[in-house]
Amino acid sequence: MTERPTSIAKLPAGPVEYRLDRRGDATVVVFHGGHMRASLTLDEQVYADANLTVLAPSRPGYGRTPLATGTTVPGFADVTADLCRQLEITRVAAVVGISAGGPSAVALAARHPDLVERLILQCAVGPLPYPDRPTRLLTSVMFSPHTERFTWGGIRALLRRSPNFGIRQLLHGLSTLPGGRALEQLSPTQRTWLAWLFSQMRAGAGFRNDMRPREDLTAQVSQPALVIASRLDGAVPFAHAEALVARLPRAELAQSQASHHFYELSPDWPAIADTIRVFLAVDP
Repeated sequence: MTERPTSIAKLPAGPVEYRLDRRGDATVVVFHGGHMRASLTLDEQVYADANLTVLAPSRPGYGRTPLATGTTVPGFADVTADLCRQLEITRVAAVVGISAGGPSAVALAARHPDLVERLILQCAVGPLPYPDRPTRLLTSVMFSPHTERFTWGGIRALLRRSPNFGIRQLLHGLSTLPGGRALEQLSPTQRTWLAWLFSQMRAGAGFRNDMRPREDLTAQVSQPALVIASRLDGAVPFAHAEALVARLPRAELAQSQASHHFYELSPDWPAIADTIRVFLAVDP
């Protein structure tokens, strides 16, 4: 459980932190969700197992990518296309949007169809308003520039003293099930890994930027799309997946049985991974 090394690309729009794990000839671009940055590898093992090169940029305000680098979702899609050109990536087998990274993936597919062959959205924020007003107000207090370090400091301290209790409390906002029931479905190894992941997360300006209204580009996506979602996901309601499938012209839905927001830790993940591999193998 370690962070992966990253690099900085100097682009006309500004610097971008990224991680490029080179494997085979085909590449996927992965936009991670809130509180995540390029050095963290959540939900990428399926692409590593398929011998795919993974390009994971830190979205604006996360890691070492300044908020000023492509502040809007379409703006950062263009920045990511520039990053691909600088890295001599001329074709992307799929762009993957996870959670709050969903709109960035949609924007890259919509604005750069000559680059992107397919779109994969997992527990992704869709075209519906997000988050709801109570959540927006709560997060604006917990993750303001003045309080964020205390919020994360408290979370890390709780996870050190009582990892299971800490994860259970955090799962309240990540599952529609009671925190205890969601916790029961995680193995000891998965709980240890989640405690480590939560201790590495940061919000910064990126998370506050994710809370802003965004442009809906779903109707402009011409590529095949795979939407993966769980009805028990407490972070991004299943209605977002339904809206994505309704508005993306060539979308299919794969329902996960995950009892929380971390689908890779669900017992049915091998079946979902098979669905992803089949989707990547079909000609777009």
